Amino acid sequence: MERVAEGVEAWIKGWIVSRGASDPITEPWGFTIDVGQAKHVARHVVPAPDETTVRKLVAATTAPGTWLKLFADDETVRPWLGPGWQFDQPGFLMAVDLTPDRPEVPAGYTLTSWSRGGVIRVLVRTPDGHFAARGQIAPTGATAVADQIETSPAHRRKGLGSLVMRTLQSTAYEAGATTGILVGTPEGQALYEALGWRTLSPMASLFYVPSDEA
Repeated sequence: MERVAEGVEAWIKGWIVSRGASDPITEPWGFTIDVGQAKHVARHVVPAPDETTVRKLVAATTAPGTWLKLFADDETVRPWLGPGWQFDQPGFLMAVDLTPDRPEVPAGYTLTSWSRGGVIRVLVRTPDGHFAARGQIAPTGATAVADQIETSPAHRRKGLGSLVMRTLQSTAYEAGATTGILVGTPEGQALYEALGWRTLSPMASLFYVPSDEA
């Protein structure tokens, strides 16, 4: 999968399962999703943002907790914004061909995995049960979306992020998916690239906070 539009649609399909969000509403410019959290009420996802579209979305937004996910870099979209819009850290839409794998758990750690509601979760703990790393993936047919990958600062650079990703990728493959999709952080991008993931597009992530609440 190399086309950005296809990657975005696959990401949305799995992300809403992973997060329990609403089905996306198709718009002329992309998709609107109800997320239902106090600080993340809804999001507009625009696969191919242009100035006219973004300015219209910005002008029409009055609700705090509205997010924009624009598949372009921050500097491209920055001039199109109005007051109240704040940047979250940038993201990167990425894809990988899934294969079976049996990663070895590093000494001193235990790995647990389970599936609930169509989402496969992986948890890595220390021998005394302390949290070390986690992640989840939502297979939706031929594609599967990895999400919420996290390693405790005290346990980084020990191969746990790789363990989580390789385990998730393999379990998604066993569930019938052939392509993995995710939106990674700048920090995570290097890990994913080392595991064979390809970057399809940058993504600007923004949220609206009215000036009287900032």
